[in-house]
Amino acid sequence: MEVVITIVVAIACFAVAFFIGKRISDMQHAKDDAEKMDSAEKKARKIVDDAIEEGNAKKREALLEAKEENLKARNDLEREISERRSEVSKNERRVQQKEENLDRKLESCEQKEQALVKRDEELRKKQSDLDKLHQQRIQELERISGLTRDQAKKTLLESLEADVHLDAAKLVKETLAAAKEDANKKAKDILVTAIQKCSADHVAEATISVVQLPNDDMKGRIIGREGRNIRTLETLTGVELIIDDTPEAVVLSAFDPVRREIARVALEKLIVDGRIHPSRIEEMVNQAKKEVDNTIREAGEEAALEAGVHGLHPELIKLLGRMKFRTSYGQNGLKHSIEVAELCGLLAAEVGVDVRMAKRAGLLHDIGKAVDREREGSHVQLGVEIAKKYKEDPIIVNAIASHHGDVEPESLIACLVQAADTISAARPGARRETMEAYTQRLTQLEEITNSFKGVEKSYAIQAGREVRIMVIPEQVDDAGMVLLARDVAKKIEAEMKYPGQIKVNVIRESRVTDYAK
Repeated sequence: MEVVITIVVAIACFAVAFFIGKRISDMQHAKDDAEKMDSAEKKARKIVDDAIEEGNAKKREALLEAKEENLKARNDLEREISERRSEVSKNERRVQQKEENLDRKLESCEQKEQALVKRDEELRKKQSDLDKLHQQRIQELERISGLTRDQAKKTLLESLEADVHLDAAKLVKETLAAAKEDANKKAKDILVTAIQKCSADHVAEATISVVQLPNDDMKGRIIGREGRNIRTLETLTGVELIIDDTPEAVVLSAFDPVRREIARVALEKLIVDGRIHPSRIEEMVNQAKKEVDNTIREAGEEAALEAGVHGLHPELIKLLGRMKFRTSYGQNGLKHSIEVAELCGLLAAEVGVDVRMAKRAGLLHDIGKAVDREREGSHVQLGVEIAKKYKEDPIIVNAIASHHGDVEPESLIACLVQAADTISAARPGARRETMEAYTQRLTQLEEITNSFKGVEKSYAIQAGREVRIMVIPEQVDDAGMVLLARDVAKKIEAEMKYPGQIKVNVIRESRVTDYAK
Protein backbone atom coordinates (compact mmCIF):
# COMPACT_ATOMS: atom_id res chain seq x y z
CA MET A 1 0.00 0.00 0.00
CA GLU A 2 2.78 2.38 0.94
CA VAL A 3 4.44 1.46 -2.28
CA VAL A 4 1.34 2.38 -4.26
CA ILE A 5 1.02 5.65 -2.38
CA THR A 6 4.66 6.38 -3.01
CA ILE A 7 4.20 5.69 -6.74
CA VAL A 8 1.12 7.89 -6.90
CA VAL A 9 2.89 10.67 -5.04
CA ALA A 10 5.85 10.30 -7.37
CA ILE A 11 3.58 10.47 -10.41
CA ALA A 12 1.83 13.50 -9.03
CA CYS A 13 5.12 15.19 -8.30
CA PHE A 14 6.30 14.38 -11.77
CA ALA A 15 3.12 15.81 -13.30
CA VAL A 16 3.44 18.99 -11.22
CA ALA A 17 7.05 19.30 -12.19
CA PHE A 18 6.19 18.75 -15.87
CA PHE A 19 3.46 21.36 -15.76
CA ILE A 20 5.70 23.86 -14.03
CA GLY A 21 8.49 23.17 -16.54
CA LYS A 22 6.14 23.58 -19.46
CA ARG A 23 4.83 26.82 -18.01
CA ILE A 24 8.29 28.14 -17.59
CA SER A 25 9.13 27.06 -21.16
CA ASP A 26 6.05 28.82 -22.51
CA MET A 27 6.98 31.97 -20.64
CA GLN A 28 10.49 31.79 -22.07
CA HIS A 29 9.13 31.36 -25.60
CA ALA A 30 6.80 34.29 -25.17
CA LYS A 31 9.69 36.41 -24.01
CA ASP A 32 11.75 35.40 -27.06
CA ASP A 33 8.85 36.19 -29.35
CA ALA A 34 8.47 39.59 -27.75
CA GLU A 35 12.16 40.30 -28.25
CA LYS A 36 11.89 39.18 -31.90
CA MET A 37 8.91 41.46 -32.41
CA ASP A 38 10.81 44.37 -30.99
CA SER A 39 13.78 43.62 -33.23
CA ALA A 40 11.56 43.35 -36.32
CA GLU A 41 9.83 46.61 -35.51
CA LYS A 42 13.21 48.30 -35.13
CA LYS A 43 14.37 46.91 -38.48
CA ALA A 44 11.15 47.98 -40.16
CA ARG A 45 11.46 51.50 -38.74
CA LYS A 46 15.09 51.58 -39.90
CA ILE A 47 14.11 50.43 -43.41
CA VAL A 48 11.37 53.05 -43.61
CA ASP A 49 13.74 55.74 -42.35
CA ASP A 50 16.39 54.66 -44.90
CA ALA A 51 13.82 54.64 -47.73
CA ILE A 52 12.57 58.11 -46.76
CA GLU A 53 16.15 59.40 -46.63
CA GLU A 54 17.01 57.78 -49.98
CA GLY A 55 13.81 59.21 -51.56
CA ASN A 56 14.69 62.67 -50.29
CA ALA A 57 18.20 62.29 -51.74
CA LYS A 58 16.88 61.23 -55.15
CA LYS A 59 14.37 64.03 -55.04
CA ARG A 60 17.17 66.50 -54.41
CA GLU A 61 19.24 64.97 -57.26
CA ALA A 62 16.26 65.15 -59.64
CA LEU A 63 15.69 68.78 -58.68
CA LEU A 64 19.36 69.53 -59.30
CA GLU A 65 19.30 67.79 -62.71
CA ALA A 66 16.11 69.60 -63.68
CA LYS A 67 17.68 72.90 -62.68
CA GLU A 68 20.82 72.10 -64.71
CA GLU A 69 18.79 71.09 -67.82
CA ASN A 70 16.65 74.17 -67.41
CA LEU A 71 19.77 76.31 -67.18
CA LYS A 72 21.32 74.57 -70.25
CA ALA A 73 18.12 74.99 -72.27
CA ARG A 74 17.96 78.61 -71.24
CA ASN A 75 21.56 79.19 -72.29
CA ASP A 76 20.92 77.45 -75.66
CA LEU A 77 17.79 79.50 -76.18
CA GLU A 78 19.61 82.71 -75.35
CA ARG A 79 22.45 81.77 -77.73
CA GLU A 80 19.96 80.90 -80.53
CA ILE A 81 18.09 84.13 -79.91
CA SER A 82 21.37 86.01 -80.08
CA GLU A 83 22.31 84.32 -83.36
CA ARG A 84 18.90 85.02 -84.85
CA ARG A 85 19.08 88.59 -83.73
CA SER A 86 22.49 88.86 -85.40
CA GLU A 87 21.13 87.26 -88.59
CA VAL A 88 18.07 89.53 -88.53
CA SER A 89 20.37 92.48 -88.09
CA LYS A 90 22.45 91.40 -91.06
CA ASN A 91 19.33 90.89 -93.18
CA GLU A 92 18.06 94.30 -92.14
CA ARG A 93 21.35 95.89 -93.18
CA ARG A 94 21.27 93.95 -96.48
CA VAL A 95 17.68 94.98 -97.16
CA GLN A 96 18.53 98.56 -96.29
CA GLN A 97 21.50 98.42 -98.66
CA LYS A 98 19.33 97.00 -101.44
CA GLU A 99 16.74 99.69 -100.85
CA GLU A 100 19.46 102.30 -101.15
CA ASN A 101 20.70 100.68 -104.40
CA LEU A 102 17.16 100.55 -105.74
CA ASP A 103 16.68 104.19 -104.86
CA ARG A 104 19.86 105.08 -106.73
CA LYS A 105 18.84 102.96 -109.74
CA LEU A 106 15.35 104.45 -109.68
CA GLU A 107 16.85 107.89 -109.64
CA SER A 108 19.17 106.95 -112.53
CA CYS A 109 16.21 105.53 -114.47
CA GLU A 110 14.23 108.68 -113.91
CA GLN A 111 17.14 110.71 -115.21
CA LYS A 112 17.47 108.44 -118.27
CA GLU A 113 13.72 108.60 -118.82
CA GLN A 114 13.84 112.40 -118.76
CA ALA A 115 16.77 112.32 -121.20
CA LEU A 116 14.87 109.92 -123.49
CA VAL A 117 11.76 112.08 -123.37
CA LYS A 118 13.85 115.09 -124.28
CA ARG A 119 15.58 113.17 -127.09
CA ASP A 120 12.22 111.91 -128.36
CA GLU A 121 10.93 115.47 -128.55
CA GLU A 122 14.06 116.48 -130.47
CA LEU A 123 13.63 113.54 -132.89
CA ARG A 124 9.99 114.41 -133.47
CA LYS A 125 10.96 117.94 -134.20
CA LYS A 126 13.67 116.81 -136.64
CA GLN A 127 11.23 114.39 -138.29
CA SER A 128 8.75 117.19 -138.71
CA ASP A 129 11.45 119.37 -140.27
CA LEU A 130 12.45 116.50 -142.60
CA ASP A 131 8.84 115.98 -143.67
CA LYS A 132 8.55 119.66 -144.46
CA LEU A 133 11.80 119.57 -146.48
CA HIS A 134 10.66 116.39 -148.34
CA GLN A 135 7.33 118.01 -149.18
CA GLN A 136 9.11 121.16 -150.38
CA ARG A 137 11.43 119.03 -152.57
CA ILE A 138 8.48 117.17 -154.11
CA GLN A 139 6.74 120.47 -154.81
CA GLU A 140 9.91 121.86 -156.37
CA LEU A 141 10.34 118.74 -158.54
CA GLU A 142 6.71 118.91 -159.65
CA ARG A 143 7.20 122.61 -160.51
CA ILE A 144 10.34 121.92 -162.52
CA SER A 145 9.02 118.82 -164.36
CA GLY A 146 5.52 120.12 -164.85
CA LEU A 147 4.14 116.72 -163.68
CA THR A 148 2.45 115.65 -160.52
CA ARG A 149 3.84 112.82 -158.40
CA ASP A 150 1.35 110.24 -159.70
CA GLN A 151 1.94 111.32 -163.31
CA ALA A 152 5.72 110.97 -162.90
CA LYS A 153 5.35 107.49 -161.36
CA LYS A 154 3.09 106.34 -164.21
CA THR A 155 5.50 107.65 -166.84
CA LEU A 156 8.46 105.94 -165.17
CA LEU A 157 6.66 102.59 -164.94
CA GLU A 158 5.65 102.76 -168.60
CA SER A 159 9.23 103.48 -169.66
CA LEU A 160 10.57 100.57 -167.56
CA GLU A 161 7.94 98.03 -168.59
CA ALA A 162 9.46 97.27 -172.00
CA ASP A 163 12.96 96.94 -170.55
CA VAL A 164 11.65 94.66 -167.82
CA HIS A 165 9.94 92.35 -170.33
CA LEU A 166 13.13 92.09 -172.37
CA ASP A 167 15.26 91.43 -169.29
CA ALA A 168 12.75 88.87 -168.04
CA ALA A 169 12.88 87.00 -171.35
CA LYS A 170 16.67 86.96 -171.25
CA LEU A 171 16.60 85.80 -167.64
CA VAL A 172 14.19 82.96 -168.42
CA LYS A 173 16.34 81.83 -171.33
CA GLU A 174 19.51 81.92 -169.27
CA THR A 175 17.75 80.18 -166.39
CA LEU A 176 16.54 77.37 -168.65
CA ALA A 177 20.01 76.90 -170.11
CA ALA A 178 21.57 76.93 -166.67
CA ALA A 179 18.93 74.50 -165.41
CA LYS A 180 19.70 72.04 -168.20
CA GLU A 181 23.41 72.31 -167.51
CA ASP A 182 22.88 72.01 -163.77
CA ALA A 183 20.57 69.02 -164.25
CA ASN A 184 23.25 67.17 -166.20
CA LYS A 185 25.86 68.12 -163.62
CA LYS A 186 23.50 67.24 -160.76
CA ALA A 187 22.86 63.79 -162.24
CA LYS A 188 26.59 63.19 -162.47
CA ASP A 189 27.06 64.41 -158.91
CA ILE A 190 24.32 62.06 -157.68
CA LEU A 191 25.96 59.08 -159.39
CA VAL A 192 29.42 60.03 -158.14
CA THR A 193 28.12 60.55 -154.60
CA ALA A 194 26.38 57.18 -154.62
CA ILE A 195 29.49 55.45 -155.97
CA GLN A 196 31.70 57.06 -153.34
CA LYS A 197 29.33 56.13 -150.51
CA CYS A 198 29.17 52.48 -151.60
CA SER A 199 32.59 50.86 -151.67
CA ALA A 200 32.81 47.09 -152.11
CA ASP A 201 35.61 44.85 -153.27
CA HIS A 202 34.99 42.22 -155.92
CA VAL A 203 37.48 39.53 -156.83
CA ALA A 204 37.50 36.79 -159.42
CA GLU A 205 36.56 33.22 -158.58
CA ALA A 206 37.62 30.19 -160.62
CA THR A 207 35.56 27.21 -161.67
CA ILE A 208 37.78 24.86 -159.67
CA SER A 209 38.37 24.20 -155.98
CA VAL A 210 41.54 22.81 -154.44
CA VAL A 211 41.42 20.49 -151.42
CA GLN A 212 44.63 20.14 -149.44
CA LEU A 213 45.67 16.62 -148.39
CA PRO A 214 47.68 15.68 -145.29
CA ASN A 215 49.96 13.51 -147.43
CA ASP A 216 50.20 11.97 -150.89
CA ASP A 217 49.17 8.54 -149.61
CA MET A 218 45.66 9.95 -149.20
CA LYS A 219 45.35 10.16 -153.01
CA GLY A 220 45.39 6.37 -153.31
CA ARG A 221 42.71 6.04 -150.62
CA ILE A 222 40.55 8.61 -152.40
CA ILE A 223 40.89 6.68 -155.68
CA GLY A 224 40.16 3.35 -153.96
CA ARG A 225 40.40 -0.16 -155.26
CA GLU A 226 40.02 -0.09 -159.03
CA GLY A 227 38.83 3.54 -158.68
CA ARG A 228 35.53 2.74 -156.93
CA ASN A 229 35.84 5.55 -154.35
CA ILE A 230 36.54 8.31 -156.84
CA ARG A 231 33.78 7.03 -159.18
CA THR A 232 31.28 7.03 -156.30
CA LEU A 233 32.19 10.56 -155.28
CA GLU A 234 32.00 11.86 -158.85
CA THR A 235 28.67 10.11 -159.44
CA LEU A 236 27.06 11.42 -156.25
CA THR A 237 28.27 15.02 -156.62
CA GLY A 238 28.54 15.47 -160.38
CA VAL A 239 32.03 16.92 -159.92
CA GLU A 240 35.23 15.81 -161.64
CA LEU A 241 38.15 14.99 -159.33
CA ILE A 242 41.55 15.68 -160.84
CA ILE A 243 44.32 13.80 -159.06
CA ASP A 244 47.67 14.54 -160.68
CA ASP A 245 51.25 15.17 -159.64
CA THR A 246 50.35 18.26 -157.63
CA PRO A 247 51.76 17.51 -154.16
CA GLU A 248 49.23 17.03 -151.37
CA ALA A 249 46.30 18.49 -153.32
CA VAL A 250 43.20 17.34 -155.20
CA VAL A 251 41.45 19.58 -157.73
CA LEU A 252 37.64 19.61 -157.97
CA SER A 253 36.33 20.84 -161.31
CA ALA A 254 32.68 21.63 -162.02
CA PHE A 255 30.70 24.28 -163.81
CA ASP A 256 28.07 24.32 -161.06
CA PRO A 257 29.62 26.01 -157.97
CA VAL A 258 27.03 24.54 -155.58
CA ARG A 259 27.87 20.97 -156.59
CA ARG A 260 31.57 21.85 -156.38
CA GLU A 261 31.09 23.19 -152.85
CA ILE A 262 29.21 20.03 -151.80
CA ALA A 263 32.03 17.88 -153.18
CA ARG A 264 34.65 19.98 -151.39
CA VAL A 265 32.90 19.77 -148.03
CA ALA A 266 32.29 16.03 -148.41
CA LEU A 267 35.91 15.33 -149.41
CA GLU A 268 37.28 17.34 -146.50
CA LYS A 269 35.02 15.42 -144.11
CA LEU A 270 36.20 12.11 -145.57
CA ILE A 271 39.86 13.14 -145.20
CA VAL A 272 39.31 14.08 -141.55
CA ASP A 273 37.30 10.92 -140.85
CA GLY A 274 39.80 8.64 -142.62
CA ARG A 275 37.19 5.99 -143.50
CA ILE A 276 36.87 6.26 -147.27
CA HIS A 277 34.58 3.69 -148.91
CA PRO A 278 31.41 3.98 -151.04
CA SER A 279 28.86 3.81 -148.19
CA ARG A 280 30.81 6.33 -146.12
CA ILE A 281 31.17 8.60 -149.16
CA GLU A 282 27.40 8.54 -149.68
CA GLU A 283 26.81 9.41 -146.01
CA MET A 284 29.30 12.30 -146.11
CA VAL A 285 27.83 13.66 -149.36
CA ASN A 286 24.37 13.75 -147.76
CA GLN A 287 25.78 15.57 -144.73
CA ALA A 288 27.62 18.01 -147.01
CA LYS A 289 24.39 18.74 -148.89
CA LYS A 290 22.65 19.61 -145.62
CA GLU A 291 25.54 21.84 -144.56
CA VAL A 292 25.65 23.65 -147.90
CA ASP A 293 21.86 24.14 -147.76
CA ASN A 294 22.25 25.74 -144.32
CA THR A 295 25.11 27.87 -145.62
CA ILE A 296 22.97 29.00 -148.56
CA ARG A 297 20.06 29.94 -146.28
CA GLU A 298 22.33 31.82 -143.85
CA ALA A 299 24.02 33.65 -146.73
CA GLY A 300 20.63 34.74 -148.07
CA GLU A 301 19.51 35.97 -144.64
CA GLU A 302 22.77 37.88 -144.12
CA ALA A 303 22.48 39.46 -147.57
CA ALA A 304 18.90 40.61 -146.93
CA LEU A 305 19.92 41.98 -143.53
CA GLU A 306 22.99 43.75 -144.95
CA ALA A 307 20.95 45.33 -147.74
CA GLY A 308 18.19 46.33 -145.33
CA VAL A 309 15.48 44.39 -147.20
CA HIS A 310 12.84 42.69 -145.05
CA GLY A 311 9.81 40.48 -145.62
CA LEU A 312 11.30 38.30 -148.38
CA HIS A 313 9.77 34.89 -149.03
CA PRO A 314 11.90 32.04 -147.56
CA GLU A 315 12.42 30.55 -151.03
CA LEU A 316 13.66 33.91 -152.31
CA ILE A 317 16.14 34.00 -149.41
CA LYS A 318 17.42 30.54 -150.39
CA LEU A 319 17.80 31.63 -154.01
CA LEU A 320 19.71 34.70 -152.84
CA GLY A 321 22.01 32.42 -150.83
CA ARG A 322 22.73 30.36 -153.96
CA MET A 323 24.08 33.53 -155.53
CA LYS A 324 27.01 33.27 -153.12
CA PHE A 325 28.36 30.47 -155.32
CA ARG A 326 27.52 32.21 -158.62
CA THR A 327 30.04 34.38 -160.44
CA SER A 328 29.74 36.52 -163.55
CA TYR A 329 32.95 37.66 -165.26
CA GLY A 330 34.74 36.94 -162.01
CA GLN A 331 32.27 39.03 -159.99
CA ASN A 332 30.47 37.31 -157.11
CA GLY A 333 26.74 37.35 -157.77
CA LEU A 334 25.60 37.86 -154.17
CA LYS A 335 28.07 40.67 -153.48
CA HIS A 336 27.06 42.29 -156.77
CA SER A 337 23.37 42.13 -155.79
CA ILE A 338 24.08 43.63 -152.35
CA GLU A 339 26.10 46.44 -153.91
CA VAL A 340 23.38 47.16 -156.47
CA ALA A 341 20.84 47.30 -153.61
CA GLU A 342 23.00 49.77 -151.69
CA LEU A 343 23.56 51.91 -154.79
CA CYS A 344 19.83 51.90 -155.54
CA GLY A 345 19.10 53.03 -152.00
CA LEU A 346 21.62 55.86 -152.20
CA LEU A 347 20.38 56.99 -155.62
CA ALA A 348 16.75 56.78 -154.47
CA ALA A 349 17.55 58.96 -151.46
CA GLU A 350 19.19 61.53 -153.75
CA VAL A 351 16.27 61.75 -156.20
CA GLY A 352 13.49 61.34 -153.61
CA VAL A 353 11.83 57.98 -154.34
CA ASP A 354 11.02 55.02 -152.08
CA VAL A 355 14.38 53.84 -150.71
CA ARG A 356 13.10 50.48 -149.42
CA MET A 357 11.47 49.59 -152.74
CA ALA A 358 14.62 50.60 -154.62
CA LYS A 359 16.82 48.43 -152.38
CA ARG A 360 14.47 45.47 -152.82
CA ALA A 361 14.55 45.82 -156.60
CA GLY A 362 18.34 46.12 -156.59
CA LEU A 363 18.78 43.04 -154.41
CA LEU A 364 16.48 40.87 -156.56
CA HIS A 365 17.44 42.16 -160.03
CA ASP A 366 19.73 39.16 -160.78
CA ILE A 367 17.75 36.51 -158.87
CA GLY A 368 17.34 34.52 -162.09
CA LYS A 369 21.07 33.72 -162.07
CA ALA A 370 20.46 31.41 -159.12
CA VAL A 371 18.64 28.93 -161.39
CA ASP A 372 19.78 29.81 -164.92
CA ARG A 373 22.03 26.73 -165.05
CA GLU A 374 19.14 24.43 -164.17
CA ARG A 375 16.35 25.86 -166.34
CA GLU A 376 16.06 27.14 -169.88
CA GLY A 377 15.89 30.87 -170.47
CA SER A 378 17.91 33.98 -169.68
CA HIS A 379 18.42 35.10 -166.12
CA VAL A 380 16.12 38.07 -166.82
CA GLN A 381 13.23 35.84 -167.88
CA LEU A 382 13.82 33.45 -165.00
CA GLY A 383 14.04 36.35 -162.54
CA VAL A 384 10.70 37.73 -163.73
CA GLU A 385 9.09 34.30 -163.33
CA ILE A 386 10.48 33.92 -159.81
CA ALA A 387 9.37 37.40 -158.76
CA LYS A 388 5.84 36.80 -160.06
CA LYS A 389 5.73 33.36 -158.43
CA TYR A 390 6.45 34.80 -155.00
CA LYS A 391 4.05 37.76 -155.39
CA GLU A 392 6.58 40.59 -155.64
CA ASP A 393 5.38 44.12 -156.44
CA PRO A 394 4.89 44.89 -160.17
CA ILE A 395 7.50 47.64 -159.83
CA ILE A 396 10.03 45.01 -158.72
CA VAL A 397 9.03 42.71 -161.60
CA ASN A 398 9.46 45.51 -164.14
CA ALA A 399 12.82 46.51 -162.63
CA ILE A 400 14.06 42.90 -163.04
CA ALA A 401 12.70 42.68 -166.58
CA SER A 402 14.16 46.01 -167.73
CA HIS A 403 17.55 46.11 -166.02
CA HIS A 404 19.25 44.96 -169.26
CA GLY A 405 16.95 46.94 -171.56
CA ASP A 406 14.85 43.97 -172.68
CA VAL A 407 11.69 45.93 -171.90
CA GLU A 408 10.97 49.59 -171.25
CA PRO A 409 11.28 50.72 -167.61
CA GLU A 410 7.92 51.74 -166.17
CA SER A 411 9.18 53.52 -163.04
CA LEU A 412 12.06 55.63 -161.82
CA ILE A 413 13.13 52.73 -159.62
CA ALA A 414 13.67 50.56 -162.71
CA CYS A 415 15.93 53.27 -164.16
CA LEU A 416 17.86 53.42 -160.88
CA VAL A 417 18.36 49.64 -161.00
CA GLN A 418 19.77 49.95 -164.54
CA ALA A 419 22.17 52.69 -163.43
CA ALA A 420 23.25 50.88 -160.25
CA ASP A 421 23.79 47.60 -162.12
CA THR A 422 25.96 49.38 -164.69
CA ILE A 423 27.95 51.17 -162.00
CA SER A 424 28.57 47.98 -160.03
CA ALA A 425 29.67 46.04 -163.12
CA ALA A 426 31.76 48.78 -164.72
CA ARG A 427 33.49 50.30 -161.71
CA PRO A 428 37.28 49.78 -161.58
CA GLY A 429 38.23 46.53 -159.93
CA ALA A 430 34.73 45.10 -160.02
CA ARG A 431 35.38 42.38 -162.55
CA ARG A 432 38.17 40.32 -164.01
CA GLU A 433 40.56 40.85 -161.12
CA THR A 434 41.82 38.04 -158.93
CA MET A 435 42.27 38.31 -155.20
CA GLU A 436 46.05 38.00 -155.58
CA ALA A 437 46.22 40.80 -158.16
CA TYR A 438 43.91 42.98 -156.08
CA THR A 439 45.98 42.48 -152.91
CA GLN A 440 49.22 42.98 -154.80
CA ARG A 441 47.98 46.25 -156.28
CA LEU A 442 47.05 47.63 -152.86
CA THR A 443 50.39 46.53 -151.40
CA GLN A 444 52.32 48.14 -154.26
CA LEU A 445 50.33 51.35 -153.86
CA GLU A 446 51.23 51.62 -150.18
CA GLU A 447 54.87 50.73 -150.84
CA ILE A 448 55.18 53.53 -153.40
CA THR A 449 53.71 56.13 -151.04
CA ASN A 450 55.83 54.97 -148.09
CA SER A 451 59.01 55.32 -150.14
CA PHE A 452 58.90 59.13 -150.05
CA LYS A 453 60.72 61.10 -147.37
CA GLY A 454 58.53 62.61 -144.68
CA VAL A 455 55.73 60.03 -145.05
CA GLU A 456 54.76 58.58 -141.67
CA LYS A 457 52.18 56.07 -142.90
CA SER A 458 49.78 55.57 -145.78
CA TYR A 459 46.54 53.68 -146.39
CA ALA A 460 45.03 52.41 -149.63
CA ILE A 461 41.26 52.88 -149.33
CA GLN A 462 38.16 52.84 -151.54
CA ALA A 463 39.22 49.48 -153.06
CA GLY A 464 42.50 50.99 -154.21
CA ARG A 465 40.98 54.06 -155.86
CA GLU A 466 42.34 56.40 -153.20
CA VAL A 467 45.50 56.54 -151.10
CA ARG A 468 45.63 58.57 -147.90
CA ILE A 469 49.12 59.72 -146.83
CA MET A 470 49.98 60.93 -143.32
CA VAL A 471 53.14 63.07 -143.29
CA ILE A 472 55.44 64.15 -140.46
CA PRO A 473 54.68 67.86 -139.81
CA GLU A 474 58.29 68.68 -138.91
CA GLN A 475 59.60 67.33 -142.23
CA VAL A 476 56.87 68.37 -144.69
CA ASP A 477 55.41 71.88 -144.66
CA ASP A 478 52.24 73.12 -146.37
CA ALA A 479 54.03 73.93 -149.61
CA GLY A 480 55.83 70.60 -149.56
CA MET A 481 52.49 68.78 -149.33
CA VAL A 482 51.54 70.01 -152.81
CA LEU A 483 54.84 68.82 -154.30
CA LEU A 484 54.62 65.49 -152.44
CA ALA A 485 51.12 64.78 -153.76
CA ARG A 486 52.26 65.58 -157.32
CA ASP A 487 55.40 63.39 -157.03
CA VAL A 488 53.43 60.46 -155.59
CA ALA A 489 50.85 60.71 -158.38
CA LYS A 490 53.61 60.79 -161.04
CA LYS A 491 55.34 57.73 -159.55
CA ILE A 492 52.06 55.81 -159.36
CA GLU A 493 51.38 56.61 -163.02
CA ALA A 494 54.87 55.46 -164.01
CA GLU A 495 55.10 52.23 -162.00
CA MET A 496 51.55 50.86 -161.67
CA LYS A 497 48.82 49.58 -163.94
CA TYR A 498 45.31 50.18 -162.65
CA PRO A 499 41.81 50.86 -163.95
CA GLY A 500 40.34 54.36 -163.70
CA GLN A 501 42.21 56.83 -161.53
CA ILE A 502 43.72 56.94 -158.05
CA LYS A 503 43.15 59.91 -155.75
CA VAL A 504 46.17 61.00 -153.68
CA ASN A 505 45.33 62.68 -150.36
CA VAL A 506 48.18 64.16 -148.31
CA ILE A 507 47.30 65.00 -144.70
CA ARG A 508 49.50 67.09 -142.41
CA GLU A 509 48.40 67.14 -138.79
CA SER A 510 50.06 68.56 -135.68
CA ARG A 511 49.20 67.22 -132.25
CA VAL A 512 50.22 68.28 -128.77
CA THR A 513 49.65 65.88 -125.88
CA ASP A 514 49.98 66.47 -122.15
CA TYR A 515 48.75 64.66 -119.06
CA ALA A 516 46.98 65.97 -116.00
CA LYS A 517 48.39 64.21 -112.93
